[in-house]
Amino acid sequence: MDAEEQPWRLSARALAQRIAQGELSAREALDAHISRIEEVNPSLNAVVWKRYEEACDEAGEVDRRRARGDLLGALAGVPITIKECLDLTGSPSTFGVPARRTHRAERDDEYVSRLRAAGAIVLGKTNAAQCLLFVESDNPLYGRSNHPEDVGRSPGGSSGGQAAIVAAGGSPLGLGTDIGGSNRVPAAFCGIVGLKPTAGRTPDPGRGSIPIGQLAVVSQVGVFARSVDDAALGLQIAAPFEGTAAPLRDFRHVEVAKLRIGYFVEDGVFAPSAAYRRATQEAVEALGLLGARTVELRAPSPREAFEIFYRLLCADRMAGLRRFLGDSPRVKQIQQLERLARTPVPLLPMVRLLLRWSGRGKTSEVIECFGRYSADAYWTTCERQLDYRARWQRALDEQGVDAVLSPATALPAVKHGATLEVGLMGAYACLYNVLGWPAGVVTMTRVRPEEETATARGKDVSDRTALETEKGSAGLPIAVQVAARPWREDLVLGVMAALEQARSYRIR
Repeated sequence: MDAEEQPWRLSARALAQRIAQGELSAREALDAHISRIEEVNPSLNAVVWKRYEEACDEAGEVDRRRARGDLLGALAGVPITIKECLDLTGSPSTFGVPARRTHRAERDDEYVSRLRAAGAIVLGKTNAAQCLLFVESDNPLYGRSNHPEDVGRSPGGSSGGQAAIVAAGGSPLGLGTDIGGSNRVPAAFCGIVGLKPTAGRTPDPGRGSIPIGQLAVVSQVGVFARSVDDAALGLQIAAPFEGTAAPLRDFRHVEVAKLRIGYFVEDGVFAPSAAYRRATQEAVEALGLLGARTVELRAPSPREAFEIFYRLLCADRMAGLRRFLGDSPRVKQIQQLERLARTPVPLLPMVRLLLRWSGRGKTSEVIECFGRYSADAYWTTCERQLDYRARWQRALDEQGVDAVLSPATALPAVKHGATLEVGLMGAYACLYNVLGWPAGVVTMTRVRPEEETATARGKDVSDRTALETEKGSAGLPIAVQVAARPWREDLVLGVMAALEQARSYRIR
């Protein structure tokens, strides 16, 4: 078999087609992916819970059904992986909390159930950030996940294990979650496709992160794949029309040449690297060559979304997080978040001043989002969020914009521990959680050697950390982000597919 035709290199759709046609057995596809996981996972620590025996039984059943001529599902025999926090019958959903190590789910999460009903075979569950609250994947229970191209760097978070194993060929398709970029940032870091649907399309019922009563910024279950077509297929199966405001439309019907696409390069919170600036400009040029009209977007500052995001998610001063964690050990990022959130209100001005004086201006900007802690303060921020969403809608309407293009994040895959200083790396991702819009990322280019030291930054600790992250980053993937109005995942996927075609990508 040609190296490019090895089963673990094939797309989910190609695997399903070959299995259905009898060109490849489900067991052969499964064995190839198990072998690939066992080859790469010792260095990645991406798959943290495996179910090989059950998966082999399920693959055998797919082969028997095909031999009988039974009707097969759209993903029959396709191996997949899912984020550890998503429920799968008999598996742990610990959120990286040691006290939950004995937990076993009693039933499948509904999105997992739909993929399995279509014939997908879950090989295992993947690592995540503790309580899904920062953009690395590290926790005291499973340890740290590593980037598939540089073990000294993170695959992102909170769904980093999922992104890493898909990028490395351990599975062609997977599910993660996204409340502030947890799907898109890892996909961007690892050079694959990540999609966060419209708020309400795939609401995440998980209770191990932000308290479930916080419904202003709702986590969505998202899809990981190595191609836009596979991501669309996964979403189509995982998120049918039931209970949503609009059905999924076919992205293949989107005519990019008829679109007007607005773009921005900088969010006003965290300056993007030189590679991200170039990638965004290259994407603008590529879309222009395809006939799309492109315009620099005049829209409400993403900085405001950054503030709204923190005010809403930290409105309880992380009391829900502390209750969930109990006496369990915390990673440093969680410890830091708890300290910031618990700062007494009268001391906030002094703490902000001390942070700025110590060279941690970016951290002081985060703590400035903390203030009054009351139901009234929360409702006031919710009202502010509604006004902000309306202003964005008007901005797109007034400029005739169909979709928005921007950097996926500010930096290439960060070095381990860097998020203690760089945090979310701006509002590029969390903007669309605040707006509730669908958004996805697709690889556009890779860091060039001369771009490692090309970004002008200040003297803040976060700036110095960013510069250290950029050093040695040559060759790492750089992605752009596409977003659109609510329920228009087809526009997001259609533009992403056009960019994917303009800049073809395969596993390296």
